[in-house]
Amino acid sequence: MGPQFSIVVMLCSLGFCAPPTQPSGLEMKKARGDVPDQLLEPAPEHEPEPTSQLSDFENTYNYILSRLADMDQAIHKLNVGHYTLDVKVSQMGDRLSRIDGKVVELEDIIQDVDRYSKDNRKEMGRLEGCQKGRRVGYKCYLVYRNFEDYAGASRKCMERGGRLAMPRDRREQEAVADYVKAFYQPGNWPVWLGINDLLSEGMYLFDDGTRVSYFQWRKHFLSSQPDGGRRENCVAMSSDDGDWWDHYCDRTMSYLCEFDDRVAL
Repeated sequence: MGPQFSIVVMLCSLGFCAPPTQPSGLEMKKARGDVPDQLLEPAPEHEPEPTSQLSDFENTYNYILSRLADMDQAIHKLNVGHYTLDVKVSQMGDRLSRIDGKVVELEDIIQDVDRYSKDNRKEMGRLEGCQKGRRVGYKCYLVYRNFEDYAGASRKCMERGGRLAMPRDRREQEAVADYVKAFYQPGNWPVWLGINDLLSEGMYLFDDGTRVSYFQWRKHFLSSQPDGGRRENCVAMSSDDGDWWDHYCDRTMSYLCEFDDRVAL
């Protein structure tokens, strides 16, 4: 026996030899030739292609870059649209500013025309009053047959450049009474004067707010005036004798306007 066998025997005596193992069933079959040396496993119908972590990261990165590019393009379009809208708003603001300027100018023109029209109407009313009516000193008086309540009569006189007649003394009272009597003769019609006690009962004021100091109330044992108390607060003149009567202010009747004459006769 050779030296190698001696060494093996020595190792076994020292306990370094592994105990003999029983052959497995597959090894025994192979020893008999029952199974082939290599078993062929059936290949799967479709094997997935191997993927790496690096390729997934690259795909995600490229997708994010693509989305960012789309967002940048959309933001650019929004900026362009916003700039265009801002330009249009600015242009519209300029147009509206010019239109507002024209509207203001037109309103000023309309106000001027209205003021000139009112002034012209007042001047025409004053001329009419002094041409057709009765001059008394620096005043002219004209009767208007149109029926108005007290407030309406006062407004109509002012629109014509005058005011309701306000006889302040005996001379004016007699001149006005004579004119009204001649105007309605032979009839008897009351006409509004610019006198009332609307502010305080019994305190009679002219239509311009000054206090009445001269009165021509009707005096009669059956119908002395004023007799209306708090119900009748506006004064009219009777055309037959020139006496004053108090009446309901909403009663409609003719009225007497007075105008300032620029040239005393």
